[in-house]
Amino acid sequence: MPAQIITSDDLREFRNELLECIKGLFEAQKVQREVSEKKWLKSCEVRKLLQISVGTLQNLRLKGALPFTKIGGSLYYDYDDIQKILELNKKNNSLI
Repeated sequence: MPAQIITSDDLREFRNELLECIKGLFEAQKVQREVSEKKWLKSCEVRKLLQISVGTLQNLRLKGALPFTKIGGSLYYDYDDIQKILELNKKNNSLI
């Protein structure tokens, strides 16, 4: 098996990729923390939290799976309702 030489450019590239991954993790955690501190979330916040599209969120509303409140033209979702739905739909995939 031939030896592989790692250059300083390789290490620099690895460092940059690693830093980007770490930044992404911190950003995701920050968004999660900001959202969980609120009682009522707007549609865009719910979509970020659940990582779903506009259409999926609309389908959840139309099916009655996700309760919401409409004030003017804005839709609001109770954070506790979202947590309850996630718990109710949690699957236990045990290996046999």
